[in-house]
Amino acid sequence: MKIKISVVLAVLIAFCVSSCYVNKHPHGHVPPGQAKKVHGDKSAKEYAPGQQKHKRGKGNNR
Repeated sequence: MKIKISVVLAVLIAFCVSSCYVNKHPHGHVPPGQAKKVHGDKSAKEYAPGQQKHKRGKGNNR
C-alpha cells in the first residue's frame, strides 16, 4: 500500500512540475511595439525585423 501511495505521489509531483513550463520566444525578443514602449520612442519601425537591414548601411549587404 505504501508503494502505491509513493508512486501516485511521485507521478502527481512530476505532473505538477511539468505544468510549470513558460512559453518564451525562442530568441528572447519582444514585439516591436513593446520595445518601443520600453525605450520611449514614438515609432516601432526601428524595432521591426524587416527594418533592421536599414541600419547596416550600403557597404554591408548581407
